[in-house]
Amino acid sequence: MLTSAAIRQQFLDFFASKGHVIVPSAPIVVKNDPTLLFTNAGMNQFKDFFLGNKNAPNTRVADTQKCLRVSGKHNDLEEVGVDTYHHTMFEMLGNWSFGDYFKKEAISWSWELLTEVYKIPKDRLYVTVFEGDEKENLPKDTEAYDEWKRWIAEDRILMGNKKDNFWEMGDTGPCGPCSEIHVDCRSDEERAKVDGKTLVNNDHPQVIEIWNNVFMQFNRLKDGSLELLPAKHVDTGMGLERLVRVLQGKTSNYDTDLFSGTIGATETITGKEYGYGDTKKDIAFRVIADHIRAIGFTIADGQLPSNTGAGYVIRRILRRAVRYYYSYLDYKQPLLFQLMPVLAGQFAEVFPELQQQIDFVGKVVKEEEEAFLRTLEKGLKKIDEIITHTKQSGTLTINGAAAFELYDTYGFPVDLTRLIARENDLSVDEAGFEKEMQQQKERSRAATAVDTEDWVNLQEVEQMRFSGYDSLELQTRVVKYRKVKAKGKEAFQMVLAETPFYAESGGQVGDTGILSFEGERVNVVDTRKENDLFIHFVEKLPVNITGVVTAMVDKDRRKKTAVHHSATHLLHAALREVLGTHVAQKGSLVNDEHLRFDFSHFAKVTNEEIARIEAIVNEKIRENIPVVIREMPKDEAIAMGAMALFGEKYGDTVRVVVMDKEYSVELCGGTHVGATGELGSFKIKSESAVAAGVRRIEAVSGYAAELYINEQLQTLAEVKDVLKQPKELVKSVESLVNELAAARKHLEMLEARALVGIRNELLKKDEIINGVTFIGDIVEVGSADALKKLCFDLKNNLNDYVAVLAANIGGKPSVAIGIADTVVAAKGLDAGKLIKEKVAPLVKGGGGGQKNLATAGGQDASNLQQVIDAVRSALAGA
Repeated sequence: MLTSAAIRQQFLDFFASKGHVIVPSAPIVVKNDPTLLFTNAGMNQFKDFFLGNKNAPNTRVADTQKCLRVSGKHNDLEEVGVDTYHHTMFEMLGNWSFGDYFKKEAISWSWELLTEVYKIPKDRLYVTVFEGDEKENLPKDTEAYDEWKRWIAEDRILMGNKKDNFWEMGDTGPCGPCSEIHVDCRSDEERAKVDGKTLVNNDHPQVIEIWNNVFMQFNRLKDGSLELLPAKHVDTGMGLERLVRVLQGKTSNYDTDLFSGTIGATETITGKEYGYGDTKKDIAFRVIADHIRAIGFTIADGQLPSNTGAGYVIRRILRRAVRYYYSYLDYKQPLLFQLMPVLAGQFAEVFPELQQQIDFVGKVVKEEEEAFLRTLEKGLKKIDEIITHTKQSGTLTINGAAAFELYDTYGFPVDLTRLIARENDLSVDEAGFEKEMQQQKERSRAATAVDTEDWVNLQEVEQMRFSGYDSLELQTRVVKYRKVKAKGKEAFQMVLAETPFYAESGGQVGDTGILSFEGERVNVVDTRKENDLFIHFVEKLPVNITGVVTAMVDKDRRKKTAVHHSATHLLHAALREVLGTHVAQKGSLVNDEHLRFDFSHFAKVTNEEIARIEAIVNEKIRENIPVVIREMPKDEAIAMGAMALFGEKYGDTVRVVVMDKEYSVELCGGTHVGATGELGSFKIKSESAVAAGVRRIEAVSGYAAELYINEQLQTLAEVKDVLKQPKELVKSVESLVNELAAARKHLEMLEARALVGIRNELLKKDEIINGVTFIGDIVEVGSADALKKLCFDLKNNLNDYVAVLAANIGGKPSVAIGIADTVVAAKGLDAGKLIKEKVAPLVKGGGGGQKNLATAGGQDASNLQQVIDAVRSALAGA
């Protein structure tokens, strides 16, 4: 039986024999493309070739591409583990033609590979062709149909609609008709009973699409219309997982050697056995085997789990996997990190980046698992309560507010809530959830939506050029522009035929400066990349946009930025020398004011280590080492020891920055000084944790370092003045700290005595409402914590009680509600709910807590008596 590695290699070898250059996979995490979070198709890295923005160095290429489909238009998450052939992360085998061959060759080669190399029986194959679409004014793809007639019987050529046979990456971008190849994996007996053509594209688990030939002819514009691309291209994709399943004679992708290793390891660790069926336990095994790949490879490519954007997608996938092993494999401790070495070893030859970072990735995953496991049990109990309440209320839908509480309080992604709801024959009010989410976003920040119009093309150029390494001023022309609206303001973006402006990438911010149109000056406020286009952000359009423009970079800002970029390279090398060679860059920000450098390390960097790092960098500055920058083949650069960043896509020719070949050699596209002496000095401002296994250093160099050191010295001088110029400053400060601690202790003792007196007065003001002791009063205390202490104290002196205490602390309202557990059970009162529903609106603030104790703060202290009355009324009506 062919292994998955052999099957992958046969594909690449076949297309190499047809004149294709084999290229590496792009990172799974997308950079410089605002339309995508992740690489979701093999064509993503070639998008600029299809659009004609950049010339392809090779017109025929082939590869295996890491892809992730869990968000947006292409989202397979719900089917993963439930069926046998959908995945989050998968490998897309692809062959590509950029303006070279078209339908004839693509179709004949796909048939040759499947039937002659892989020996798939011809009578098990079906193909689909685009039937056309009247609304889009798109004709039937007769060219593809006629080509297929040369290889397969016409009754096996099926017509497909726009949904199935017109491929689009997203709402905008390159697209075109496609021709799918499907394989019927059923037994001969089943095939005799039901004609396979009736099962194509009908979600049959054994009649599956195996390959898709996309014929890129159009570009979808923002208004929905289609325009012809500058040239015709071929974009094909064949899922390796499905191909291996077919060739290994399996009925499930998960039974192949692509997944059997992690499933076997999961069996060993959990003591449970995979049963190959559709029980919750079996689904859990498949979900884990799938999700571990998406988690491992995205983190290895530089995307850490977080609460926003691409990072939140990874966190969602991880938490989904945790819930499956927790609930259905009865495994209550971190599991996924234990599987990482198995996964890394399996893909070491084709995707080595995971193996190279196995300790780092494992630590990140373990800490993420531990964090979610701490809240998972409470969250599962909460969702059980919600499910019970939902069914008792006679509805089959979990309301949006409840789903949002699970997300906000217990860390449950909405798709996890949806999954558990479906297991209990319920649905989720996702519109209600989104409404709650939007309200939270509006409370925390203003909307940042950007509306971008289509490009207005002014002239065609073979390729846009960046000349900013050698020149900071040149004459050029505008190639295209578009209007952008953000936060109600109108701005514009321009692309120049040639530009000296560096576009934000590699951590370095984009250049600013001036575009002069025959004397009319237009400010460039930022420069960024979109795929390989250099986008200049401007506040207005000139009167004559078609004329010659003089592009002038802000030289002072560029120089200060270059100083910090060169300092970053010296810092990186020093970190590896002091902390160890495990240190790898995990992110950076370089601008004219400072540098920020994130790196893999598992402990706080000590003061002694920071001092050594600073000393090494400053020594290299004093040596005034020439900064040598060369372009060379990537393999040659790696051979000479150049450090490449995980998650970056490099071409065959790379730019190498050398600051002493024995000290710092890195692949880098940024701008730098001519010699290290131009940095002047280097100073670390702070060191902190960013995420699991990731530390951050903020530092300054050059003029910014001089400013920072002077500011620190000025602060020190002011402190000495305040302390009357003591001979020993540290001892003087220590003495003050000790005096302050003693004063605080004494104050706490006095406050405790005062609280006893307030408690005794409150006990005299009790009243019986609805059979319950009620105490409500506005008290004079110095902190919100004092209100909580009073509620605890009342609990020790009362049985069935409700207490609501309010205070005006420095002009700000503070409220605490305490309710006896017996009253919570008997009356259904909930302190947290009272705070949110009754108190927060009155004090114009927010808060929360448990059913028996909750607090709130706000902006309006004028309604404290109404707060007490509102809680009194709630008790009376309970």
